[in-house]
Amino acid sequence: MRLLFLLFPLFLVFALPAEAQGTNESTISVGDAGETDSAIATRMREIIREMGGYDDVSVTVNNGIITLRGTTTSLREANALTVLADRIEGVVAVKNQVTETTDVARRLDPTIDRFRTRTEAMLVFLPLALIALVIFSLIVWFGLWLARRHQPWQRLAPNAFVADIIRQIVRLVFIVLGLVVALDILNATALLSTILGAAGIIGLALGFAVKDTVENFIASVMLSFRQPFRPNDAVEINGDEGKVIRLTSRATILLSYDGNHISIPNATVFKSRIVNFTRNAERRIMFEIGVASDCDLAAVRELATETVAGLPFILTMPAPNTWIDRIGDGAIFLIVTGWINQTETSLVRARGEALRLVKNAIEAAGVDVPDTTYRIEMVDPATGSPPRPRPSAKTSARDSVTDVGTKAEAELDRIIDDERAHERDDLLDDEGPRE
Repeated sequence: MRLLFLLFPLFLVFALPAEAQGTNESTISVGDAGETDSAIATRMREIIREMGGYDDVSVTVNNGIITLRGTTTSLREANALTVLADRIEGVVAVKNQVTETTDVARRLDPTIDRFRTRTEAMLVFLPLALIALVIFSLIVWFGLWLARRHQPWQRLAPNAFVADIIRQIVRLVFIVLGLVVALDILNATALLSTILGAAGIIGLALGFAVKDTVENFIASVMLSFRQPFRPNDAVEINGDEGKVIRLTSRATILLSYDGNHISIPNATVFKSRIVNFTRNAERRIMFEIGVASDCDLAAVRELATETVAGLPFILTMPAPNTWIDRIGDGAIFLIVTGWINQTETSLVRARGEALRLVKNAIEAAGVDVPDTTYRIEMVDPATGSPPRPRPSAKTSARDSVTDVGTKAEAELDRIIDDERAHERDDLLDDEGPRE
């Protein structure tokens, strides 16, 4: 312990001079001339002379205090003198009294010098920029020429819409490639990262802003691949029923049986249940008919089946069928079905004609087809006249069959074909793959 007390003063003796010998690395030394006012003034004048542009600035030093007077072309240059003076060894304080000059000619000199310097740099840079521009133009021209060619893209793409998307991607790739090569020639590839970063941020913002549009576009691409329907197909999409006019890059257009246009966004079409009534030529007609409860139901069922099977527009395979469905108010209801070729027979006319002939056949067999609706008839209380009886319908099992052709459907198809002839924005392709 005593040894430590003896060594501690010795440590201070050697340590303190070492600290005194150290100098601040951030100061500017005045050398061996000493820390005199004249040496400080001389050092400051030399610095100002080497920097240039401070011809109107004077330096005086008194007791280590530097006083700067004069004018400069800008306050930034005046404030820079304070920083320089503080770094000179021996300076106690700095009194910066330099102001900005009001001489317009002097203030314009730095601007003219900067313009001259930039002009010279531009003239030196111009040949290299022209070379970069020529190479960029050649790469972009080749990309545009390659994108305009139809043969390779038609082979790669399943339809024209996807081929156009591939062409746009090819154009964009060659534009970016030309930009990268041009910036590399100019030794400014770091600028490309900035441009791509800004484009990515802008693209992300736009993606959120037009989310529905992007979703519809992607759904359009998927539907053009799948093609779940073709023009003039009778479909039901999301509860809307009609015939397909066209598939655009935004929506699917239907023509309802009332003659109205129905536009359904492709994102909705892609996610919805699609019922295509036209895909198969065979289609079933079905209707309900009620008979009196005291009749022979088995005989009536067979009669209805035979009547439908005997119609010329009903197919033998699949065979017609009839079954007892339910007991209702005042009648027992039967379901009667049959199959038609919808390319030759109108669905609605065939169904109506089958219903008419089945009803006539049942009534001709002596079976009542009751009216299950309730009627309230007002009777004159003065006369007490009973209601007049309804005239009985004349029925015959041999009624002739009326025309059930597809003339009305053909008229709708003609309207759709006329509209498609004047529209080019259609993603449906008759030769493309079908889902």
